[in-house]
Amino acid sequence: MKTVTIVKPDRSLKGSINLPSSKSISNRLLIMQALSGEEFTIENLSRAEDTLLLQKLLLRINASEGKKDPVEIDCMNAGTNMRFLTALLSAKPGRWVLTGTDRMKQRPVQDLVENLLQLGGSIEYLGNFGFPPLLIKGRPLASAPLNINAAVSSQFISALMMIGPYLPGGLTLNLKGDVVSEPYIDMTAGLMKVCGNKVRKWKHKIQMDPGSYSCKRFTVESDWSAASFWYMAAALADKVELELPGLNSKSLQGDSVVASAYSVFGVRSDFMKIKSEKAKSEKAMSQEPRARSHKTSSENFAISPFNLRLSKQPNNLEGFYYDFTRHPDLALPVIATSAALGLRGRFEGLKGLALKESDRIRSLTTGLQKCGCKLNVTAGEFPVIEILPSKLLLKPQLVIDSFRDHRMAMTFAMLALKTGSVTINDPDVVNKSYPGFWADLESTGFQIKF
Repeated sequence: MKTVTIVKPDRSLKGSINLPSSKSISNRLLIMQALSGEEFTIENLSRAEDTLLLQKLLLRINASEGKKDPVEIDCMNAGTNMRFLTALLSAKPGRWVLTGTDRMKQRPVQDLVENLLQLGGSIEYLGNFGFPPLLIKGRPLASAPLNINAAVSSQFISALMMIGPYLPGGLTLNLKGDVVSEPYIDMTAGLMKVCGNKVRKWKHKIQMDPGSYSCKRFTVESDWSAASFWYMAAALADKVELELPGLNSKSLQGDSVVASAYSVFGVRSDFMKIKSEKAKSEKAMSQEPRARSHKTSSENFAISPFNLRLSKQPNNLEGFYYDFTRHPDLALPVIATSAALGLRGRFEGLKGLALKESDRIRSLTTGLQKCGCKLNVTAGEFPVIEILPSKLLLKPQLVIDSFRDHRMAMTFAMLALKTGSVTINDPDVVNKSYPGFWADLESTGFQIKF
């Protein structure tokens, strides 16, 4: 298998990184665009593998709508695409076979399917019950209040929310249990509002009125989830002068909390206003009078002109606790940061990690233990990872398994700041969310050897 060796001769971090645009925002906008039937302008759309695949699949769906013979829609290893398209295709006339990789066929969709069946959907399992592949017979759906287990996947909830306005009476979701990844639900609600819909959200209830999506132009901001790996690098470096343009200080992305989380590791975040003609014109545009109708609020939705500057300041942290229930995509870099700094850590809210691109509890702990980290894992319904103070050491011949998981590859690459070098298999897996990752590492002084 192809490998990459990352070498960092020193512990300084300097440069400017053009992060990928938000995959989460991009994918939601593409689904909303497909539902609306309008080709509104999406600027700075993500070039991540998952988003490119979703664009391709939506074109195929549009060209195949209404066909009598089943049309195969292969989501590969893109879980977001699988969940969002399950809901979308339930309302699209035609016969659809929704499938994916072997790993995708191990990721459950039963809760989402059962709720769509309650709306009048027609969905059959072609393999194991509760898992893809699915045979979907698209047809008009009805409105009905749904009770959905919010402790399984926020993507199930977002998928139902986005089709809600296109149901004859709208949609009401009653969320049961602890809500996981709630900021992603808030992101979906925020985007729906920007695109002209009335959405009301309480702690355990979401209500969408009937309507449609209407948007003229939307500029996607940079990806805070991708920024988390640079926060990890900043925490492990001794000297930091790093700029991350295009991140909004008042972001729709829940993972923007990474700035606050990493402040305890001594990483300082400063948002600096960009002084440019483009910024001035965008500011002037934002100050133009607008109609009060909520349907026009999306006309000039654009990135705030800020540069995020990361720097390092002293800290005396000895231990760290974090609950990732709301922010599961931050778990890998944050836990690995604690381990690399030799801190004592306790981490909860990990329940959904086993259902990601890899079983991230097993993947992460296996990789850290290979590096010499001492840890304990409490299994069960509410798993816990405890990191014990230790020094990471890597043997030159040791290869860290990415488990075909993009976040694993990017997390362990940053450990080169502490160990001097690290070798990881399957480097192309980063294309799923961050195609320019290895080039960006090189631009900040890392040596990359394929």
